[in-house]
Order: sequence, then structure tokens, then C-alpha cells
Amino acid sequence: MTVKAHGPAEILALAGADLGRTDWMEITQERVNVFADATDDHQWIHVDAERAARGPFGGTIAHGYLTLSLLIPLFSELLEISGVAMSVNYGLNKVRFPAPVPVGARIRLHGVVADAREIPGGVETTMDFTVEVDRGDKPACVAQAVYRHYTS
Repeated sequence: MTVKAHGPAEILALAGADLGRTDWMEITQERVNVFADATDDHQWIHVDAERAARGPFGGTIAHGYLTLSLLIPLFSELLEISGVAMSVNYGLNKVRFPAPVPVGARIRLHGVVADAREIPGGVETTMDFTVEVDRGDKPACVAQAVYRHYTS
């Protein structure tokens, strides 16, 4: 279920809110290959299935930065903001990749609004994100992201 916030007051009221979890998303080799092409990161653990099968993960894995980039579409399942002129990704305070995402695995996002505060011209939110791997013992990614929502 997507949480909806309209305007600065409703965004500020989200401070401390657990936004829940998204639906599962499968990580395919095709997605990994396209990301490798887009970033020129063709390390064998990501794109060489035969070699990766003999490697430390038993198969190909998603790039950490691919997992991080999927915060964008996954987050849109958790929170919908309206009543502002624009929202921007302001950056990341911390990112870690505790566990790999094997190709073929499913991931989902858990999001918590760690903080929401007024800034000149709008509101800033700090989000605690955890990317979970289906049947995984550890998260694939733990990140704290900052967004700014401007009213004009």
C-alpha cells in the first residue's frame, strides 16, 4: 500500500513513519547485463555465468550500485508525494552492501522516514532503506537517503 502525502505539513507528519515493504522484484541476468553496459562495469562476477558458477557466490550477482539504483522504482511503491513544485534526490548519508544479490533472486524495499524537517523553500526527508533478499539472512543494501521537496 502506497502512503500518500500532500504538501509540506503532511510530509512533516511522516517523521518516524514505517512505510512498509514493496512487492518483490526479480533480478534477471538481462537487467545485470544492461547495467554493466551502461556503467562499463563488466566484472566477471556480474556477467560471466560460467566463471561465476565456480566463483565465491556460485553464480552471477547484481552490481551493488544496481541494487542501490533500484531504490528509485521501489521507493515509488512506498510513498507518493504531491502538493510540491518538485522533489529531488539530495544524496546519501550512508550506504552498505552486507550481502550479494544472486541473479534470479527477488528483492524488496523496506522504508522508514527517519526524519522530516523544514528547510528554506520546502521540506527535507531522511529515509532509512533496507533492501531485503528473498530467503536471505542479511540485507543486500542498507542506505540512508535524503530528499528535498520544494514548494516553489
